[in-house]
Amino acid sequence: MKAKRSEWIESWEIVFPNDANPHGTMFGGRLMAVMDKTAAIAASKFAEKLAVTASTEAMDFMHPVKVGDRIQTLAKVVWVGRTSMVVKVDVYAENPLTHKRVHCTTAHFNFVALDQEGRPATIPELLVETEEERRDFEIAEIVKRKALERKRKILETEKSRQETTDE
Repeated sequence: MKAKRSEWIESWEIVFPNDANPHGTMFGGRLMAVMDKTAAIAASKFAEKLAVTASTEAMDFMHPVKVGDRIQTLAKVVWVGRTSMVVKVDVYAENPLTHKRVHCTTAHFNFVALDQEGRPATIPELLVETEEERRDFEIAEIVKRKALERKRKILETEKSRQETTDE
């Protein structure tokens, strides 16, 4: 399979009152859903296959998104394995009256490409050419490694608890 470049996928939304808490700021879970959808499009376009979310990594909300704001979501595949990929997602909020734009959050989503039977499928290698792409790739390697470590620790703890319960 030939290596290929990843492209930025962009989406825009307006934050309505039903998207927000009593403080007038967007629910974090609602923002995560928007990010996940944009990330899914980036992953499936890159893989040229359906892709599903395997995990969402740490997400820090740096700036609140307010009712009436326009939010721009940008997603790009920044790391690939054999069947999995890491998608970086940035979110910016823009006030429609002042046009002030602020970076709200960045997160990484792990995706797995699937074949027509729903099994993990191989994906193209990622071309990493620019300094920014190299930096994003290195960060994503850390994200992926930490996600696998977390998964392993959870499974070990669950197994240990199950063995204790069985005694």
